[in-house]
Amino acid sequence: MKASKSEKESDKIPVATYRKARHFYDILETFEAGLSLEGPEVKSLRGGQASLEGSFGRAEGNEVYLFNFYIPPYRFARPDAEADPRRKRRLLLHRREIDKIAGSLQTKGLALVPLEVYFRSGWAKVVVGLARGKKGADRREDLKKKAVAREAEKSFRGSYKD
Repeated sequence: MKASKSEKESDKIPVATYRKARHFYDILETFEAGLSLEGPEVKSLRGGQASLEGSFGRAEGNEVYLFNFYIPPYRFARPDAEADPRRKRRLLLHRREIDKIAGSLQTKGLALVPLEVYFRSGWAKVVVGLARGKKGADRREDLKKKAVAREAEKSFRGSYKD
């Protein structure tokens, strides 16, 4: 029996999100990738102290890596098992997705930005977005649109009461 989409969505256990990504970037396309981690990193990630601030993706050869993703050291791990908390981590994607991302990153102005990290069925997943950086004027325009939408919402709020 196949699980419905709503059951799959409820299976997600969010760990970290990069909320400012949609403010600084226009997200053109998103990909869900597996995250290649070591044992103590998984335990630490489940603790929820990870940070996506300042992290980015890059294609190197036939692989895609996530750089500068901070996972704090697991405090109960053996001292010799300690790894760099900001080491590069391999993203597990299908070959077609890797080729598409690598080709798109050759285009000037595009970046691979992580948006969210979560666990699905026990596996660490990351949603990465192919993004184009917004200029200051674009960000101001988005803020104006949000303010107008907020005002419209506020004006409609009282008009539908029975």
